[in-house]
Amino acid sequence: MTADLLALKDWLESNECTHVAIESTGIYWKPVFNILESSLHIILANARDVKNVPRRKTDVKDCEWIADLLRFGLIKASFIPPEPIRELRDLIRYRTKLGQQVTAEKNRVQEVLEDAKIKLSSVATDIFGVSGREMIKALLEGDSTPEEIAGLVRGKLKKKIPELIEALKGIISGHHRFLIGISLRHLESPAELIVDLDERIDKAMEPYQAEEALLTTITGVDKKSAESVIAEIGVDMSQFLTAGHLASWAGICPGNNESAGKKRSGRINKGDSWLRRILIQAALAAAKARNTYLKDKYHLIAARRGKKRAAVAIGHKILMSAYYIMKHNVSYRELGENYLDSLNKEIIQKRLVKRLQELGNKVIVEPVLQTA
Repeated sequence: MTADLLALKDWLESNECTHVAIESTGIYWKPVFNILESSLHIILANARDVKNVPRRKTDVKDCEWIADLLRFGLIKASFIPPEPIRELRDLIRYRTKLGQQVTAEKNRVQEVLEDAKIKLSSVATDIFGVSGREMIKALLEGDSTPEEIAGLVRGKLKKKIPELIEALKGIISGHHRFLIGISLRHLESPAELIVDLDERIDKAMEPYQAEEALLTTITGVDKKSAESVIAEIGVDMSQFLTAGHLASWAGICPGNNESAGKKRSGRINKGDSWLRRILIQAALAAAKARNTYLKDKYHLIAARRGKKRAAVAIGHKILMSAYYIMKHNVSYRELGENYLDSLNKEIIQKRLVKRLQELGNKVIVEPVLQTA
């Protein structure tokens, strides 16, 4: 209880204790940390790093072991951001969860439509746009023909009315209408909550407007991505010795597993899954941006290692850029899509010449004369 934690704090202070080590156990370390952080130096230890000798495990022995490790400086402290960043992190993670609920409910509606032989998603790109919602509403009412429902569309979908009429010729029962109606009602609640969360997040982000503006200069990073990055790593980069330490903590760099001269799996570690997810999304967005270095790098890696590894590599570069941007308070500098070619111009030229020769061509390379 809170009274017990306050008594613990008084007892530690009366014994002139200055450092406390806590093993990370789910969410149960948080109340202890919140009570003690104002007056003591708290070190949160990863349970994996402070395991005791096997077969000698009790709560008392674990405490003694952790205390010994702390006295000898053998505990690596976990990164814990300051309270404003922790509150921002809670808000953004909750918004992400609500967004996932919305996506899941939309997928459920689409599954029911498919079960009713309504192929609306095969014609309309977004069945939850203005036109899509109007057609779904008309389907639930059940009084309109496919031709009348297709006539409700707006914009570019008017060109697809014949296809929509065929897609709407299904067998929708009362059971289907009930399930879709429940899902649509469920969609309204998270959408309203997300609006409230956005307002709260905007207020919490006011002290970090400068950092947010700088992060959005990175290719593929939008406002929400910048907010998520700040919520996960904060704005004080002195918490991490180098950009490489940050990438390792986030779990966005190759693992290091080598024994007896043999390199084993180099898969990434667990790290911060919330941050890794947003970095991968930003990487995929950067891969679609035109005339950018990150797009060129993504396709270069994807051709050799596959799209998933390429996305992780670009996410790593985005995080490294974010580290230096917030550490030195500078904007992102775009190198351009021809930057990699300029670094390896001769190698690329030899490879292309060799390829043309293998195809049975005679190649003569002459530099283009520069005009005045």
